[in-house]
Amino acid sequence: MSALIQPAEMPGTDDTPREAASGVRLAVRRFLRNRLAVAGLCVVAFFVLFCFAGPLVYSTDQTHTALQQVNLSPRGDHWLGTDAVGHDELGRLMYGGKVSLVVGLAAGVLATVIGTLWGATAGYAGGWIDAVMMRVVDAGIAIPALFILLVVSAITTPGLAGMILILGLVSWLVPSRLIRAETLSLKNRDYVLTLRAIGGTHARAILRHILPNSVSTLVVATTFQIADAILLVAYVSYLGLGVQPPATDWGGMLSAGLNAAYSGYWWLILPPGLAIILVVWAFNAIGDGLRDAFDVRGRG
Repeated sequence: MSALIQPAEMPGTDDTPREAASGVRLAVRRFLRNRLAVAGLCVVAFFVLFCFAGPLVYSTDQTHTALQQVNLSPRGDHWLGTDAVGHDELGRLMYGGKVSLVVGLAAGVLATVIGTLWGATAGYAGGWIDAVMMRVVDAGIAIPALFILLVVSAITTPGLAGMILILGLVSWLVPSRLIRAETLSLKNRDYVLTLRAIGGTHARAILRHILPNSVSTLVVATTFQIADAILLVAYVSYLGLGVQPPATDWGGMLSAGLNAAYSGYWWLILPPGLAIILVVWAFNAIGDGLRDAFDVRGRG
């Protein structure tokens, strides 16, 4: 009996642990050979250090206004100038980036978790359960996420936790379809059928075997969800419906800077705009690199 249980307990497919470790090393080498993916990883690492460790080195007051120092151009004491209420723009870029990254990372992970559980359940159950659950997904995809965010933001003023929850609840639809497709191909594997034959539960089959074997799809989906969440935060904040002052994020900074676009205050527009573009590109590049690294069809 233990000989029958052992294949189903393995975290990989039918490979031995040594072969699985070799596959991971091969995936890492393939990822490191992708220059765009490595560049994206470096960009993300830079912005994480910039936003979280930067304020420890370059300390600024982002709460109180300083009306005698409004809209100053970049200079020695303010490297990126100041905004319309006298806040140091470089310090605000760090502070806003921290909010954007935290919301994007948390919302992307939450969306992937919800979508994973939904898609795995639908794909494993099959039949009418799968049909009903996926029709819910199709109906949700038909409604633009930005429209839902605007409606919710017009009704209430979400805080940081509220933004994470709302973004996670509107972004899980695409990951659920990816995981459902993966589950449909995995649920008829020998180790899953063996577990069912010896009386294993459906939850055990999903949590211990199907999801661990979908880890490559999960990792890639998470990176793309993080990029999408950062963009959605920027969209909503640009329209003035994001986190409320004195808190801010890159989208809110960009919106505030555009009010002074015709005054020549370029330092209020260019830094947050470039930060959004670079971070979103970086996560997409990482996702592309991970997808290519885990693609067994490309392995030699």
